[in-house]
Amino acid sequence: MSMAAPPVSALASPTTPTPPPVQPPRSRAGEVRDVGSVRKESVDTDRWTVRGTVKVTGDVNLGQGTLDGIVSVGGKLAATGLAYHGTLDVGGAMDVRGTFSGSGGLRAGLTLHAMDADLKGTVRVLGATSVDHALTVRGSLSAPSLAVGELTLHGEAQVPGDIVGHSVSARFTADSVIGPIRASSVDLRAKVPNLVEKVLGRRVTVTVQRVEAEEVTLEAVDVHFVHAPKITLGRDAHITEYEGTIVRRHPSSRVGFESKSRPPYGLWR
Repeated sequence: MSMAAPPVSALASPTTPTPPPVQPPRSRAGEVRDVGSVRKESVDTDRWTVRGTVKVTGDVNLGQGTLDGIVSVGGKLAATGLAYHGTLDVGGAMDVRGTFSGSGGLRAGLTLHAMDADLKGTVRVLGATSVDHALTVRGSLSAPSLAVGELTLHGEAQVPGDIVGHSVSARFTADSVIGPIRASSVDLRAKVPNLVEKVLGRRVTVTVQRVEAEEVTLEAVDVHFVHAPKITLGRDAHITEYEGTIVRRHPSSRVGFESKSRPPYGLWR
């Protein structure tokens, strides 16, 4: 007795529909704009634009940031590029993987790293600062230490720790205290007082602990020790000790230990 063959549809395996390709979720929103007075927990975006007063209690992670106003970040800030105008206060570490520019007031509660940085105003970093290429500061700079490619400063600085870089150039317009400097080229100049300022006892006081370089130029600054093959002493420069060769020396420069005391009011010497 023959049996009828089962229908073809019974032998074929059921066809499973091919699912559509899964798109990976984006970790950032495309763009965030904050205008006016805003408070938020975090920011994670490709582009962040601020016009006003913004407080972020947590972290900020973004591509490009343009901040105009008063911005406070409680956590860390990481960006590809960042520009600010006004006040930027970051409680955690700052990492700008590209260009960092700003004017106004900057406070970093931990470390600061950038590829390049051009900053105007007051810059205060509570942790170590490192800039891979060029760091330019016009105003006031305060940091425990600096590691830079090239440092250009016009204003005042309080850096008690090491400054390490390829070149260091500073024009001091206010009292400053600097720790050891190690670089290929070092050029430090303070404002030379005029006759009236000398009579009134007004002068910019800049003290540097130590300078080690291939070539050093000093003017109106006080360095405790200099080690360099070529040393140039300009007007009112003073070094206590040195190793190397003084290739040029202004008649008003001094070499050796000095006992210093402030003159009585109304007198100068």
